[in-house]
Amino acid sequence: MWFIFAILSAIFAALTSILAKVGIEGVDSTLATAIRTVVVVLMAWLMVFLTNAQTGIANISKRSWIFLILSGLATGASWLCYYRALQLGDASKVVPIDKLSVVITLILAFVFLREEFTLKSLIGCALIGAGTLFMVM
Repeated sequence: MWFIFAILSAIFAALTSILAKVGIEGVDSTLATAIRTVVVVLMAWLMVFLTNAQTGIANISKRSWIFLILSGLATGASWLCYYRALQLGDASKVVPIDKLSVVITLILAFVFLREEFTLKSLIGCALIGAGTLFMVM
């Protein structure tokens, strides 16, 4: 099931890039990010209440709160930078560079989460990096 959600995530991320590129035309990128964020917040809380997940709020540990907040700050910084890059550059060049996050995530997961970094991972990272450079040249 995780694979289906991952594919859907990729499809929606692609749509996000195209819709954002059209939507930010003539709009300050920071303002556009704020508008997008409000929509995401409303949609997320709607899903929380539809699935009755709000009952779990009291069970969230202090450690989880800290890391969820830090993750939110990282997401906000990412979105602000992404929208600015998208406003200044071509989507066909900005998006591949943004997807270098896959390589960075694998490296950070190895360093901080002690996840396995295999030869396959190394080759995949090299190919993603090379492919990104090839696409933006």
